[in-house]
Amino acid sequence: MYRIVIITISLILIAGTGFIMLNIFSSSDKVDINATEFREKLNKERGVVIDVRTKGEFDQSHLSITDFQYDFLSGEFHDKVESLDKSKTYYLYCRSGNRSGQAARIMQKEGFDHVYNVGGFEDLAKNGFESE
Repeated sequence: MYRIVIITISLILIAGTGFIMLNIFSSSDKVDINATEFREKLNKERGVVIDVRTKGEFDQSHLSITDFQYDFLSGEFHDKVESLDKSKTYYLYCRSGNRSGQAARIMQKEGFDHVYNVGGFEDLAKNGFESE
């Protein structure tokens, strides 16, 4: 009987922790959008497109519509955020969507209301976004 109670309590704690983590890391902040949503938003408002990959990744290939390349890993992105116009719309991408997601959330915390993580470069290219 005691063993069943311990197992039940453990399962409840694990489920509760999972629920909390899901809520913390979910994209309910509407920062993360897919390629289709990105295209729709671009058609409504061009905005500023930022590649947060390294210079080497950027030089290999990048979206043709990219306005800026600010390396997230080197700290360059963090240095540039302060000089960006908070009234504009920003679309950020990287290799997989991880760095751009972090960057978009940083911008959101800094008071940017219209900032989106549009995901990874390869996925965007596969979805018809022209690259150079």
